[in-house]
Amino acid sequence: MHEGLIRNQRIAPAKKELSRKLRRDMTQAEKVFWHLVRGRKLFGLKFRRQQIIDGFIIDFYCDSLKLCVEIDGDVHDSEEQERYDEFRDQALALRGLATIRFSNEEIIQHKNAVIKKLYSYIDA
Repeated sequence: MHEGLIRNQRIAPAKKELSRKLRRDMTQAEKVFWHLVRGRKLFGLKFRRQQIIDGFIIDFYCDSLKLCVEIDGDVHDSEEQERYDEFRDQALALRGLATIRFSNEEIIQHKNAVIKKLYSYIDA
């Protein structure tokens, strides 16, 4: 069943529904990443999609690594979004979670580099 941080959270019904909608309507880059990690294909690690942690919806989460993976599109280029992302990353860090961010382009065009970066978290 569920382990770690994701267990016993109070989640607003609207947030839960948004998470489900995001799983149904993944971006192309999210689909590519999910194909890489689904079913423990990547180093035997379990990743969850659109995981809610402390009210934040994380694109992909690996509990065993305490790692949040965010796949950022163009919307993350704005100054306001960058500030929010930094705030969110810091809030998650207070829970002992690391956040790694990839651009859509990295996921789609540089899969091997993405895998190499993820591997570096295994030894950390």
